[in-house]
Amino acid sequence: MNAIELLKADHKKVKNLFERGDDLEGGKLKVIFDQIKRELETHTYIEETIFYPAVEKIPELKDMVRESIKEHNRVKTLLKELESLTPDDEAFEIKFEDRMECVEHHAEEEEEGKMFPRLQKLMSAAELEQLGRALEAAKLKAPTRKAG
Repeated sequence: MNAIELLKADHKKVKNLFERGDDLEGGKLKVIFDQIKRELETHTYIEETIFYPAVEKIPELKDMVRESIKEHNRVKTLLKELESLTPDDEAFEIKFEDRMECVEHHAEEEEEGKMFPRLQKLMSAAELEQLGRALEAAKLKAPTRKAG
């Protein structure tokens, strides 16, 4: 699987988890939140350690990478805020929805914005495949995967 396909699959998986959590509350929402958190931690890890360093070597994509890293930091902050709340807390649902919007925006920016389409033009299919293999390997080493 090439890097773009892998990252799009990650985005889709997290989006589906958010949709499942939309109508849940209490303990059931906490289970979904924990799954989302693990997926996002792994996804941000592989993007920040493998994908972004490779992509920012392309001068015209450097600013997009910086913007994506800012969005990751926002998601990480929201994750920490949600961890400190219980699903029964009124603020939990608000922050859950805020995070959902933030993650969806990030995914859309990468997929439908300029990064993925440009990357597809600027990297060969072989390079994208090689990068995809590196991302898959990094997923297995992600800090959140070691404990699981």
